[in-house]
Amino acid sequence: VQLVESGGGLVQPGGSLRLSCAASGFALSPYGMSWHRQRTGLGRELVAAITRVGGRTNYADFVKGRFTISSDNANDTVYLQMNDLQSEDTAVYYCRLLIGGTAHWGQGTQVTVSS
Repeated sequence: VQLVESGGGLVQPGGSLRLSCAASGFALSPYGMSWHRQRTGLGRELVAAITRVGGRTNYADFVKGRFTISSDNANDTVYLQMNDLQSEDTAVYYCRLLIGGTAHWGQGTQVTVSS
């Protein structure tokens, strides 16, 4: 299983970014995909998740109303639209694919929010 993330970068407070994660190399249908982040000195935390069947979403309280997760099942890609970014959103963002009871992680993409 391979997960390739893209879309990170430097943005000013109040700005927006869209992260993408393209998954490949699996035969079973995945249960879902999610985005997590790890801020400096802290543990990895869930940001948002989406199920493959039904597209049910779940968000961490700190991103509700600002971030939106979506997926393109035909292309096995998940997106994270991030609006109104703040300095506390600065982190490495990781994509996770849950399939067959096993979690697979991407390499991470840096998001830096700074003026």
